Amino acid sequence: MAHDKRPSPVNRRAFMHRLATLSGAALVGSVPLSVSAAAQRRIKHLRLSTSQRRTRLVFDLDGPVEHSLFALDNPARLVIDVQDTRFGGSAPDAGRSALIRSIRKGTRHGDDLRVVLDLQRRVRAKSFLLKPDGQRGHRLVVDLIDPKEFKQNRQLPDSTQEQLRDVVVAIDPGHGGRDPGATGRHGTHEKAVALAVARRLARLVQRQRGMRPVLIRDQDRFVTLRERVRRAHEARADILISLHADSFRDARAKGASVYALSLRGASSEAARRLADRENAADLLGGVSLKDKDDLVASVLLDLAQTATIESSVEAGDHILRNIKRVGVVHKSRVQQAGFTVLKNPDIPSVLIEMAFISNPREEKKLRTKAHQENLANAVMRGLRTYFTHKAPPGTVLSQQRVNAVG
Repeated sequence: MAHDKRPSPVNRRAFMHRLATLSGAALVGSVPLSVSAAAQRRIKHLRLSTSQRRTRLVFDLDGPVEHSLFALDNPARLVIDVQDTRFGGSAPDAGRSALIRSIRKGTRHGDDLRVVLDLQRRVRAKSFLLKPDGQRGHRLVVDLIDPKEFKQNRQLPDSTQEQLRDVVVAIDPGHGGRDPGATGRHGTHEKAVALAVARRLARLVQRQRGMRPVLIRDQDRFVTLRERVRRAHEARADILISLHADSFRDARAKGASVYALSLRGASSEAARRLADRENAADLLGGVSLKDKDDLVASVLLDLAQTATIESSVEAGDHILRNIKRVGVVHKSRVQQAGFTVLKNPDIPSVLIEMAFISNPREEKKLRTKAHQENLANAVMRGLRTYFTHKAPPGTVLSQQRVNAVG
């Protein structure tokens, strides 16, 4: 199997992390509509207003931006990240708000703006983007609402913690039903060991605070490759882990391998999605391609796939390092190929060949509960490390990024 080179690092963070925003932030206007829109934006003014129920911050912009926000505790803070943007004005006096103690700003990753609101107490936050309207240009609006006010008015839950969601880990046991996959010399089916390890991994994910597993198949049933991709997307997965067992004509071949999508595989998938976007029901990071022209749709797909491949390789690296601790690896680095199950452009996806089922010794190990548990634990440790650094905004795990803010 020929493997493409790894993608070079991109300057922009993972596509999903840039589009998905906490508390229902609107996506309209958040995606640049031309290649030239990648130029750095400027915040011309930052305005603050207060009322009995809320504090509102309005960022006056010179063009559309991409942003995210997340909350941190001890002490209470709200972090607003605006991609490829610099601050051109002055911060307003936070003393006018009963909810904000101070406003700090700085540069992140060289090109991005980070605004930190030091809060008097935890708040409920939401954001949305506004297009130009009359004399007003593009605006990013962030509303802070006192939980006490929500409770008194019997509206939505009054805790920032209740807004945070779990990271969703989609676990895909390969093959199933009429498709047994590879079969070992002693009759072991790939579909059976893949499901056994998947169930063990799901239990580990379930026990991890801030994570939630979704099994793509939980029984011995056949699921098409495209259906697996669709189910992961429908579950709003933050990562997809596909479990398999390798096979080769030479019974001496041994060891585990980890794969991410290749650039060639991404290109073919982009062509398929562009051709079928009028009929496709799925969305790209919450943004439909149906109403986009060819150039915009192509740019969106390219951004998404490049960033997703980068994240997939990073996650695969963490998993592979942990698999090395429990057994032999066939390839010492993450490999890349055009597996269909890896082709969801907005979900980092990793395919793990747990061992060579065609090797009698490895087949025997794959049948044991102890080795299955070791493999599941290795993948879990890799996921935990990955999400320590890449927890999506708006998740419980994102609160652990305290050191990134200071």
